[in-house]
Amino acid sequence: MRLAPLVLSLAAALAAASASALESAPPKPKTMQELLDASQASDWRTLDPARTLYLDLDAGRVIIELAPDFAPEHVANIRTLAREGYWDGLSILRSQDNYVVQWGDPAEEGQPRKPLGGAKAHLPAEFDRSSKGLAFHALPDKDGWAAQVGFSEGFPAARDAKENKAWLAHCYGAVGAGRDVAADSSNGAELYVVDGQSPRQLDRNITLVGRVVQGMELLSVMPRGTGPLGFYEKAEQRAPIKAIRLVSEVPEAERTPLQVLRTDTALFDRVVESRRNRRDDWYKRPAGHIDLCNVPIPVRKPPA
Repeated sequence: MRLAPLVLSLAAALAAASASALESAPPKPKTMQELLDASQASDWRTLDPARTLYLDLDAGRVIIELAPDFAPEHVANIRTLAREGYWDGLSILRSQDNYVVQWGDPAEEGQPRKPLGGAKAHLPAEFDRSSKGLAFHALPDKDGWAAQVGFSEGFPAARDAKENKAWLAHCYGAVGAGRDVAADSSNGAELYVVDGQSPRQLDRNITLVGRVVQGMELLSVMPRGTGPLGFYEKAEQRAPIKAIRLVSEVPEAERTPLQVLRTDTALFDRVVESRRNRRDDWYKRPAGHIDLCNVPIPVRKPPA
């Protein structure tokens, strides 16, 4: 009979210790979606209509944000080509497996090509730029292709302090200007988007002009071309382009409202960490590392 109070006392002590342990346990890290759900309006930015393109296909709309801070000459040419309707009626002419989808003039080699109108036929290569004065939100993770990687103006980018150079990275969704052998043989009329494993060996070898922020699923499902490098061999294989327009030239009622998560905030750092070290129940071992091209940049419709 005398043991009963002792047993009760031990049970109470154990319960108290358990409750104390629960109270002192660190809170479970939030998932990316939970972080986004708790975000503030200041964590998001609205795309600049003068720096955004709509690529309209029969299947839907692809939205491309341009990067004039990295490729000003090419972006200026692309704006001219869009304003003058250069791509309207042209087509998706190449889809190479695990690599790129390309669009432009499908004229055969040696055949006359569509006039460029007011756009320039020749531009300098814009593979990189000075890093001086460039806003850069660095990742702490090591990279195999550059001394440092991170984000600049919302774009995956890299830089080298010794060279004082910065450049955009060939991540999934990156849009570049196709060229010939000569470094300065691109003018923005032939564009491609990366739709496979990030070909970072192309960094600083091709001018990148922007990235797809919405609609990649419309391009990545394009049937693979059967010709060399994935070019379509027959005209009926090509997906027609209804129009490519600058959003600033599109009537307000026809625009797609869209906001992009800023990449220079404390919230973004937490989002990156939620992907670098997944701590949900399914993951048993946090990775401790994230690749630049695996960092998500969420988009959303502006809240009502």
